[in-house]
Amino acid sequence: MEPPHGDPRGALVRPYAVTRGRTEPSRHIALEAVLTASERAVAEARFAGHDKYRIAQICQSAPQSLAEIAAYTRLPLGVARVIVADMVGEGLLTLHSAAPAQRYEERMELLERVLSGLRRL
Repeated sequence: MEPPHGDPRGALVRPYAVTRGRTEPSRHIALEAVLTASERAVAEARFAGHDKYRIAQICQSAPQSLAEIAAYTRLPLGVARVIVADMVGEGLLTLHSAAPAQRYEERMELLERVLSGLRRL
């Protein structure tokens, strides 16, 4: 049955349908982690589904963060995280660390300096 013409619910796809029911990514990917497409990403992602193909195209033109990918594709962040983790596992995307590993104290010190600077504004 066709949805009525102009009905915005006609294009709605539930997030669990996109991720095949999965809610947790296969690997942790930070929101600010930088991702790039491998050389074979666009060619292979074309056959892996519309969302993977769009993500591969976005990451091929320039490195993107997970947050940017979710925004450009207009996918919920959790859905984008699951798809991107799959693509990293399949070798379609390369995950680059957003920042070097730091101890908890170093991170807290950085956050306190940022907060202090924001308060001065």
